[in-house]
Formats: sequence, structure tokens, C-alpha cells
Amino acid sequence: MLKRIADSVRNAPVPRWAWFGLLFVCASGIGWAAGAWRNLCADCPSIAQIYTYEPRQTSKVYARDSTLIWEFGDERRTLVSIESLPVHVPQAFIAIEDRRFYSHNGLDWRGIARAGLGVLRTRSLSGAGGSTITQQLARNMWTERLGFEKRLVRKLKEWQVALQLEEAYTKDQILEAYMNQIVYAHGWYGLETASRNYFGKSAIDMNPAEAALLAAIANVPERYSPLNNPAQALQRRNLVLTQMADQGFLTGEEAARWKGEPVPTERANRVEVQAPYFVEWVRGILADRFGHKLYSGGLQIFTTVDLDMQANARAAMEAGWERIEARPGYDHPTYREFSEENEGADLPGIPYLQGMFVAVDPGTGQVLAMIGGRDHIHSKFDRAIQARRQAGSSFKPFVYAAALESGIPASEVFLDGPVVLPQPDGTLWRPSNYNPEFLGAITMREAMAKSINTVAIKVAACEVGLEAVAQMARRLGIRTEINRFPATAIGAADVIPIQMVEAYATLANLGSRVRPFPVLEVVSPEGEVLWRPAPESTEELDPLVARLVVSMLEEVVRSGTGYNGIRSAAGAGLPYEVPAAGKSGTTNEHSNVWFLGFTPNLAAGVWFGMDTPVPIADRATGGGLAAPVWGDFMRRIYYGEAVGTDGSLGDTGTGPLLQIPEPWPIPDGLARQRVDRETGLLASRWCPPEEAYEELYLPGTEPTAPCDRQNRPVIQDCLNQMHPTGFPE
Repeated sequence: MLKRIADSVRNAPVPRWAWFGLLFVCASGIGWAAGAWRNLCADCPSIAQIYTYEPRQTSKVYARDSTLIWEFGDERRTLVSIESLPVHVPQAFIAIEDRRFYSHNGLDWRGIARAGLGVLRTRSLSGAGGSTITQQLARNMWTERLGFEKRLVRKLKEWQVALQLEEAYTKDQILEAYMNQIVYAHGWYGLETASRNYFGKSAIDMNPAEAALLAAIANVPERYSPLNNPAQALQRRNLVLTQMADQGFLTGEEAARWKGEPVPTERANRVEVQAPYFVEWVRGILADRFGHKLYSGGLQIFTTVDLDMQANARAAMEAGWERIEARPGYDHPTYREFSEENEGADLPGIPYLQGMFVAVDPGTGQVLAMIGGRDHIHSKFDRAIQARRQAGSSFKPFVYAAALESGIPASEVFLDGPVVLPQPDGTLWRPSNYNPEFLGAITMREAMAKSINTVAIKVAACEVGLEAVAQMARRLGIRTEINRFPATAIGAADVIPIQMVEAYATLANLGSRVRPFPVLEVVSPEGEVLWRPAPESTEELDPLVARLVVSMLEEVVRSGTGYNGIRSAAGAGLPYEVPAAGKSGTTNEHSNVWFLGFTPNLAAGVWFGMDTPVPIADRATGGGLAAPVWGDFMRRIYYGEAVGTDGSLGDTGTGPLLQIPEPWPIPDGLARQRVDRETGLLASRWCPPEEAYEELYLPGTEPTAPCDRQNRPVIQDCLNQMHPTGFPE
């Protein structure tokens, strides 16, 4: 019965309307499928996006000699062109990943069929393969848009993008982009970065064994990285070499020879930033200006840092830290002791001795070397640009600059005697000098050289006024708040170290101020200059006045508080042929020690102290602790000689870095006079000739009367005028 029914149905004529219906259904299905295919990738990257696609690249920081010193970025990636690579590099990837790469249109149907059979066998999409290099590039370039999950829709989207890629790019462009997009293990992005970290060389220098290893790793980077699994990496690397031989890229003998090469088991080069505080300063400046582009835009950042100067600054500071920690009676934890007991980064409460160093070209403001602390791993806090510490006597040049500008000559005589001043709280302030003995009548020049506190207070408080002193400091470069108190004259105000270096550089530049800066220019990946800072030079001090201040600071180095640490330095000091000027500084309780100084073509500042202000050591001074570091650095720069802890000289290995400059000229307009040291009057036969010296004067400020020891002028003490009844007891 059933057979007869089936035969009758089979032999019955098919109505015409049934055929039309079948055609309609087929056409509708085709139309629906075409529409679904078009709409499937509505959220996929467009052809325009493919053409304008820019991979994330790190921004690279270069020293002034174009040496790469650091990279900023979400992805450590350096692009490399396929034309620059040896032919065996792309061949290795083709051999293992896509042997029909140059013949398909983005989809390898033979591979797809093979993957489909695998899905039928396993009844799972998780093991599906068959992806061409073009498909993998599509997946890598738009992970967020396509998704990484293994599902049919994602695979179909991937196909569409792959086909678009083949329309938009040449085969070589696709292969180049793929090799630059691979995310290797350990946070290394792209072929070039992986090559430098695995082999310590550029990808353009890789041999076939190295190329085969990077091609082998690309499939599953974490599993096949030789740093994680050397045996698996070796096995898969050799598989790639076998495939290269099978496909005619290598001979059998060549493949066998390269299989004998070991795989790396340690990172080839661990990049340590040579100027971490400087680099972080640059990062902060550029992050404000360029935002996230700094981390993904492939910017080229050319900076001012001189790596040889940086290395010599670091060596001089290390020697200084060691000398201080070796002093008898030094009772703080040493850096070595702390490091042995503590591991980690950015630790709180660093108890060991800290310090900072900044060197600047005074003519341009370019920062040549910068140390913001002893160990950037322990502490990211930058003591050069963030710390606020009392300046001590290093503030006094601002006092005397204001005095000289007001017409008070350097030969003016003041009384170094007791000072007692009432305070707002009713107490009495009795400032003293480092040496407790008062010197009596003393010129302003000698008061600067010997760092006499009482004279600086008198000059500031009642000769020029504290407002004039504060304004002078601000004009020269100090931007922190300066209180108008008598103690300000001897450095009670908190200052930022790099601003102190800026102020001293202004003096070295004879009154022209240029704000220190670290960036020369920022260039786009295409070579367009995006930013080229042009720091302005402003004249803040008359060159004649500035030259007088420099002359007084030369005296500090020649015979004052800076002499033992710089010119003498146990016989290995800075020779006199290098013109140098500067000032030491020491604060109350010996908690901060400074030396700030300059030559005509280099200004530098040194500071030592604890992060929590406590005494460094008994009798610690800027002249004794900071000045030797400054002198050591300058000797390194001008002679290529390092001063050892025992005073001996050694070779720095870098040679002289700057030519010894000519001394500052004496500008036309300054008058020279021989005067008597005790009276400040013109030298004469009535005064001892050994007390005569040559002084410089602004026009109209030079003395006109000859000195006479029998009839000495009365020295007016301004604080007696402030307190007619005498000093308060």
C-alpha cells in the first residue's frame, strides 16, 4: 500500500505554482542571506578605518645625542618595515602560519574545510583553526570590535574584515602589519620589541633560527616563550625550520644547522632607565600637553639630558653619600642596610640619607643632568622639583644682589656683632654665625665669603628692606612664598631646589634668566614637529650688578666657605683655570646642606638631607659635604678626572665633556679701585698695604676718601638705630 502511494506521488505532475513558490523561497533565502551578510559586520571597521588604522606605539624618549633612554606606552611596540627584514623572517611566519598566503584572497578554503571537518569530529568550535594571516591580523587589530570569543558570528565577522583587508592592502602590507601586531609574552608587542628582548638585537639582524623562534611563539606566546618553557619553544622552533625546508625557504642542511642553535632562556637586555627622575619629569610635562597620545601615539621625544654628564653626576653623588655615611658619629640607617632589609617600590618613610643634583646650561636653560633622589625604586618623590627645603646661607646672594643694586658697594663695612631681635610671640631671637666668635668690622664681600649671618640680617632688615630681598629672589627664579621676616635673609624660607639652580644660573648668565626645561622637541611618527619649546630669556638684573654678585661668589670659592671643598679638596680640587663661583648653605640643626655654583657655561646644585628634616650629622655643613660633590662633578666635566674618596684622581672613562670657558669679562662701566679691607676706603699710605685689595664698583658708588687708621670712620650699626636703647637683653 505505502509503495503504491509513493509511486503515485512521484509520478504525479508538479503544478506550475509550486515551481514559482520554490523559486520565491530560494530567492528570498538568497536575499536574506545577502542582507544578513551585509549587516553582519555593521559594527566592524570600515574600509576607511582600515586605511587610516594606526597601531598603538610607545613614545620614545631620547637623550640629547639621540640615544633611546625610555619608552612611554600602553604597549611596548616599535614598528619595523618588511623591506628592512631579511627574507627568512617573513618566510618563517608564512611557513608555519599560512603557506598559501600569497595565493588566497584572505580566506583559505582548504584550511577552512579542514577546520570544518575538525568541528564535526569534535562537535566544538573551540578547536577550529584554519585562520589565515589576514584573518589573524583582523582579529588582532580590532579585538574590542570583533571579540575574542570562539563563536560562529565572530568567525564570520573576521572573514568579512579579512576580505576588506585584502582589498585595502597589498600582501606585503598585510604581512608587515601582522608581524608588528603580534602580542608576545612578557608585555612585548610586535616583532622588533620581541627581538630586542629575546636576542638583544634588532629584527633586521635576526638569523633564520631566531626568526623561526618568533614565528613559533606567535601562535601561543605564553606557552611557547623560551623564558617560560624552553623545551616546548625549542621543539616548536624546530618544527618551523622543518616547515621552511619543506616549502623551499631553506635547504635541509641549513635547517639542520639552525636547529642546533640554542633558544634564549633569559631576557637579553633589561633596560634600566639612566635618569629616572628626569624621565618622570618629562612624562609629567608631556602628559599634560598630549594626554593619552603620549602612551599610544608613537611620539619621538628628544630631551636635553646628557648621558655622560648624568653618569658623572651620579658617580659624584654616590661618592658623596658614601663619604657622609662613613663619617664618625653618623647614626642613621645607611642605604645599604635599608636595601638589605627592604624590598619593593615606592616605600614609605625612607630613613636613609637623600640628595638631589641638577646641572643646567645657564645660557639656554637646558637641563643636562638631574638626580631627584638616591633610589627611584624605593621612592618616586623627586627632591629636585618637588621638595621644599630651607635654603640656609645659599639664600644670601639674593640679599647682597639687592644691596648692590641699591648702590651699596661690596666694600661697605658692617659690624659683625650680636643681634637680638624681639619676636611676635614675645621671645627674643639671637642668631649666631657658624663660628661663634664675632669678627667686628667686616666688608660685605668678606661677609659673603665667610657666610656671616649677622651682616646678612642687617643688610636685609634695615639697609635694603626685606621686600627688596624677596623681590630679588623672585626675579632671579624663586617662585615659592618668601616671608618678609629677618630670618629670611639667612635662608629660613622654603625653596624648591631646581628653582635655586635657576636663580644661580641667572647670575652665571649675568642677569638673564631662562627657566630650566627638559624637552628639545616632540616629533610625530611621520616626522612632523608637534612641539618645540622656546624658553624666553628675560633680563632680570643689570649685567653690571650681576657681575658684582658673581665677583663676590668667586670669592666664596677662592677663599671662603667653598674653598676647602672645591679648590683645595685635599689636593685634588678644581684647578683655578676653571672660573667658578658659588655659595654653600647649611640650615639649623644641620638638617640641610647645599652647594650651588656655576662656571660661565655650566650651573649646578647639590643638596643632601633626610626626607624628614633631622640633623644629618654633627657639624654637617654645605661647604664640607655638598661642595666636594660639586667640585668632583666639575672636575669630571672639565678634565675627565674623578676625585676618589681618598682624594686621589682617576679617569672617568668619558673624558672632558666641556671646554674650560674664559672667565667672566669685566663689563665696561664697572670701576676698579684699590681699597682698604678694614675701612672700605681708598688704599693709602696710612693703612697697611697687605690689607689693600682691588674692588669693583658701579659708577658713583666707589669711595672717594683715603683710608686713615688713625681716624677710622664710625661704623653705623642699623640694628642699633632700630633699637635706640641698645640691644634688648
